[in-house]
Amino acid sequence: MVETVIIIGLTIIALFYTGAVNTKRFINEEDGILLGLMEKDYAFYLYAKYGEDVNVNKLFMTRVKNAFTTTLILAGIMAAGGNFSALNFGMLLLVGFFIFKSGYTNLKSYYKKYMAQVDLLLPYYLKNLEILCQNYTVPVAIARSIETAPDVFKPGLRQMTAKIDAGDSSIQPYMDFALQYPVRDSMRMMRLLYRLGLGAQENKYKQLLMFSKSVSSLQNKAREVKYKQRLDAMEKKTMIMLVVTGGGTMVVLLLSMLMLFGI
Repeated sequence: MVETVIIIGLTIIALFYTGAVNTKRFINEEDGILLGLMEKDYAFYLYAKYGEDVNVNKLFMTRVKNAFTTTLILAGIMAAGGNFSALNFGMLLLVGFFIFKSGYTNLKSYYKKYMAQVDLLLPYYLKNLEILCQNYTVPVAIARSIETAPDVFKPGLRQMTAKIDAGDSSIQPYMDFALQYPVRDSMRMMRLLYRLGLGAQENKYKQLLMFSKSVSSLQNKAREVKYKQRLDAMEKKTMIMLVVTGGGTMVVLLLSMLMLFGI
């Protein structure tokens, strides 16, 4: 088994070294074959955590290289110790896959926690957008809002603006944005925004008023969530303090009793 693995490894190295297999076709950060393994929502999770300036392809290839390097090192250690077997080979593949996927799962876990904050950010962004809509058409207001929007929304807003500028006058660009940020009432608010953009100038005030009321309702919900989070945090700290205080008191009483009885 060890000899077979060594032969396969040397063959692969020889193919890459001699140029029989083009390395760039696999690890190129622009159009490498391995980029096809990238998860569909991986870029979105990266944008949510690091902002829109992050190099998605570079970070993905770093994941691939880390998984491959770790697997190769472990395989070398096992082969040197004479412990290489079919079972160990299967475990190595699982370890490599786990390391490769861990970068994605960690981002996904972060995103789930961060979405609670995104849910609180959306109403305040929509409030700024509402103010811009009073003086500009909806597409222009959206384009102007990008600069001051929270970083997490900027990629989605640029995509939506690009689709609208390309001539897509349907509701789809708005729905795509809502699907990209599936937080509370995002679908409903994007529908209202689309209708606001379709409305005639004489009806704009009425539709803008309806949009404003919806935004205010979302802001109230966001405040309630924020206050609840603060209360939960205070309750948790209070419980910790009570447990620590109670535990300390019990220890002091126990030591006093031991000293009293001379134990």
